[in-house]
Amino acid sequence: MWYRLGQFILKYKIILLLLLLASTVWMGYKASHVQMGYDFAKAIPVDNPKYKDFLAFKKKFGDDGNTMVLGIETDKLYTPSVFNALATLQKDLKTVSGVEDIMGIPEIGALVKEDSTEKLSFKKIFHLPYTSQVALDSDKNVFLNYPFYNGKLYNAATNASLMAVRLNKDTANSKSRTRLVNDILDKVEIFQHNTNIIVHLSGLPYIRTNVSDRIQKEMYWFLIGSLVLSAITLLIFFRSFSAMLMSLLVVIMGVVWSLGTMVLFDYKITLLTALIPPLIVVIGVPNCIYFLNKYHTSYRDTNDKQEALRTMVGRMGVVTLFCNIAAAIGFAVFAFTESALLKEFGVVSGINIMMLFVISLIFIPSVLSFLPAPKSKHVKYLDNKFLEKILVRIERWTFHHAKTIYLVTAVILIAAVIGITRLKSEGYIVDDLPKNDKIYTDLKWFEKNFDGIMPLEITVEAKKKNGLLRSLEPIEKIDAFSQYIADRPETAKPLSFVEGLKFAKQAYYDGDSVNYTTPTEFDMPLMGKYLKQDKKDTAANKTGLSNMLRSFIDSNKQTARISVNMKDIGSAKLPLLLKDFDSVAKATFDTSKYKITFTGTSVTFLEGTSFIINGLKESIMWAFLLIALCMLYLFRSARILLCSLIPNLVPLVITAGVMGWTGIALKPSTVLIFSVALGIVIDVTIRFLVNYKQELPLRNDDVEDTLIQTIRHTGISIIYTSLVLIAGFIIFCVSDFGGTKALGWLTSLTLLVGTVTNLVLLPVLINTLVKKKKSK
Repeated sequence: MWYRLGQFILKYKIILLLLLLASTVWMGYKASHVQMGYDFAKAIPVDNPKYKDFLAFKKKFGDDGNTMVLGIETDKLYTPSVFNALATLQKDLKTVSGVEDIMGIPEIGALVKEDSTEKLSFKKIFHLPYTSQVALDSDKNVFLNYPFYNGKLYNAATNASLMAVRLNKDTANSKSRTRLVNDILDKVEIFQHNTNIIVHLSGLPYIRTNVSDRIQKEMYWFLIGSLVLSAITLLIFFRSFSAMLMSLLVVIMGVVWSLGTMVLFDYKITLLTALIPPLIVVIGVPNCIYFLNKYHTSYRDTNDKQEALRTMVGRMGVVTLFCNIAAAIGFAVFAFTESALLKEFGVVSGINIMMLFVISLIFIPSVLSFLPAPKSKHVKYLDNKFLEKILVRIERWTFHHAKTIYLVTAVILIAAVIGITRLKSEGYIVDDLPKNDKIYTDLKWFEKNFDGIMPLEITVEAKKKNGLLRSLEPIEKIDAFSQYIADRPETAKPLSFVEGLKFAKQAYYDGDSVNYTTPTEFDMPLMGKYLKQDKKDTAANKTGLSNMLRSFIDSNKQTARISVNMKDIGSAKLPLLLKDFDSVAKATFDTSKYKITFTGTSVTFLEGTSFIINGLKESIMWAFLLIALCMLYLFRSARILLCSLIPNLVPLVITAGVMGWTGIALKPSTVLIFSVALGIVIDVTIRFLVNYKQELPLRNDDVEDTLIQTIRHTGISIIYTSLVLIAGFIIFCVSDFGGTKALGWLTSLTLLVGTVTNLVLLPVLINTLVKKKKSK
């Protein structure tokens, strides 16, 4: 069949090449429209309860993740020059397209009771600009008299202050977000230049924008780097520019198809799908090596180019097919998870790994048929004396030192299993960034001075309409629960409508900070009129207390929002914190009257991380099972199946052990290592075993003789292929993201170990488990 297919490809090569090139050009046009995306909520299935809670929250109170924060730390804030500069910054930021609102000290207001009407309205505290230190100090004392802002806009103990910039949701989630953030940074740069004060920046929009921009840049550099490294390696091996260029064209077409596939399926480039183009390069090069190696070997044996081409397709077609199937399975199983992010990665990678096989099968034989026959220098690599010595030594180990190989393998596996017991599964919002990265250090600055900025939202829902204001009970309970949250080191002081009531009470009693307390039964009749949202009174809605409370309690006075800023404590600690909050909430609130829900961007983000990790673990098991079934179908032998699986399990166990010993946690980027490595390392096994199966009947079913020939015939191409793969993955080690960097060196380690186990352990297993037959 495969020989006939080779003849068909060579006969209709021009038509097949034209079809391939035309379809690639069309996919290239599609690929030019690919876009970046960073919607991590897609990591969670739409029917996930926490995702539904988050949608319900946004519908009632709006999005909680569109705020960018700016912070400074100086004891000169309340000097005319610095304060005026900060006011100018706030004024300039308002002019940036996409900025909806800003909350900063220079333009902050206070609730003030009007003597004539006894209405509460907001009035600015500071009277800008300042030319007198006395006037600024006077307004500063008024501002510091309001406890409401303490811990939210300033930290008196550290001389730190904060400015919150609310961004337009649509702009922050579109390609314009880079322009928006850069415009803000330009204004910040002017302030820093004029005052010599460093501005710290953070917030989910800022983090997401920077991370997605870096992903885009890294994708291009990794793609170029992997192509360059592959080109250099191929040129060193084959000593042929035509072989190198042909191989590069194969993987470039694969990359074009992968990006075009994203557009066809309406996918965007994410943290996961950004890895696909460079992975296509790394995975596609072995196809070329396998075909070229068999072509050169056959030509050296027959000195007939056409016969060598037919032999190349006939002998290597099935090998390359099953190698690509195994690699595709390793990725495509993600398409069966419920996570949209994983599905996109699985669909695009699975389809295009198989497309690589089609491209290789059509392009390589067709192009080679037009090129001159290989010269002696092009096949010189087949007689590499150094590698031949290594392969001869492997033969000696296989037949004379099997016990030593088993013992060494067992000792290494024991050490790896101990390391696995130390392996942790944990993810952070910014844990992939280096500890000295400005995004990371700025986030830690906000955690130090303001106990974090990651949004956690808690809703308290009464079972009856107006249930939150019928009595003091829910107000007191919300205040008590909020105080418990504020006392935790992981969270900042919460903000709720109860804090607004305290603010209003202070204003009602002429701004005396002593009265910043929860209203009493005596106060509530007086406060009640300020809680009414009178739609007819437009001015009151714009400036009164009701507008302040609108974001924290619904119009039915039935659902209240407790907004908490928290530290980036990770996916392992967050569930424990939420469990603690939940137990305190149940002890505080009567669950027959109130329903407490924990949600927010932080919860959904870290829930998505956990979901991806669990989905990847499950996918790896399915991938291993499906690959095992393919191997069983291919070789029709339970013993050969056992021999094939062990050399592929050992590298994965060793890699997991190394992760445990080096403290690398399981997270989306690092769990991906196992599926990538499994799909690639199994290629070496298939390459070895198919050659073994093809040679066995030619050598009268003599196992030992067949193993010797297989090691010699496949060993060099396996080593060359592994070196190209390792070089391709090493490029990921220069990434700014810790997970991507770990993906690079850990996958390279897995491939290195996999090459050793397939060249050393696999022959020993076959020699031990497969029945030997004497030569006839």
